Amino acid sequence: MFLQSLVVLAVVLDCTSMAAPPGEPDTEAFDLENYDLTSEMEWEDTVYGDSYDYDDLDHKPEVSDFIPVTQPPPKQLTAQHYEEEVTLPTLPPAPVTLDFKGVNLFGPETGLGMPACLLCVCITGSVYCDDMGLEKIPPLPKDTTNFYGRFNKICHVKNTDFVNLNNLKSIDLTGNLISEMDEDVFRSLPQLQELQLANNNLQVLPELPTMMKHINLHNNRLISQGLHSEAFKDMNQLEFLYLSNNNLDYIPTPLPFSLRVLHLQNNNIQSLHQDTFCNLHDLTFIRRNLEDIRLDRNPLNINMFAQAYVCLPRLPVGSN
Repeated sequence: MFLQSLVVLAVVLDCTSMAAPPGEPDTEAFDLENYDLTSEMEWEDTVYGDSYDYDDLDHKPEVSDFIPVTQPPPKQLTAQHYEEEVTLPTLPPAPVTLDFKGVNLFGPETGLGMPACLLCVCITGSVYCDDMGLEKIPPLPKDTTNFYGRFNKICHVKNTDFVNLNNLKSIDLTGNLISEMDEDVFRSLPQLQELQLANNNLQVLPELPTMMKHINLHNNRLISQGLHSEAFKDMNQLEFLYLSNNNLDYIPTPLPFSLRVLHLQNNNIQSLHQDTFCNLHDLTFIRRNLEDIRLDRNPLNINMFAQAYVCLPRLPVGSN
């Protein structure tokens, strides 16, 4: 019995060695045609799960993928930058409270409307109210030096319009409808030097301060009786006097020696006196400053008054 078992064992070992010779692979075990892919994919799904993104496999590597990203060098702070960084932000200026009653900030307490700086433009002493449709002069700041109220609808300038404006040097009311001005409207303005009233309807001119340098009354309805006697005599700084396009019958004399420009064209002047420009008592006198005199468009023949020009550096412009 034991012998029979040894024989069977030898046969089995011999068959095994014949089925798979040493050094030769089992082709049946690696048959690609019969390889089951389904089981392999099921195993991958088990390991990686359904969330695995296979689209990443399609990405083609580029050169930039292999270049290391370099960070910029840290900014070197200078003393100036350090100062800017540590400087605290400036606080906004405190709001300015306006005194609407005009007790401290504004001149006249008229109560006739809003202060000028809420209606117009105020810049370092100058108040601009041009073309605003104003029918009266608004209350002005007490520090006003120049007031511009051109091309409005102002008809009457009152003596309360410029009260307490001791710094006012210039008034420009060109192109309004002014036909009336209170007699003492400018009396409280000791610093007034320039007055622009062109293109209005004035017939009578109020008294003016003696510090005047520039007066423009072009294109009004002024008559000679509407001017004060010797109205410009004491204005020792007056240089420019424009009286053209009015209804004056004669030149308002005496004229100050400081005068440089005198425009009187298009009036009703018919005659001149020998002392209108010159000094009959001093034949050597020469009025050097007065170089621009306009007398054209008047019913006047300047050739008839040659003695009136002997002291002038230039002859007047007018009809021959």
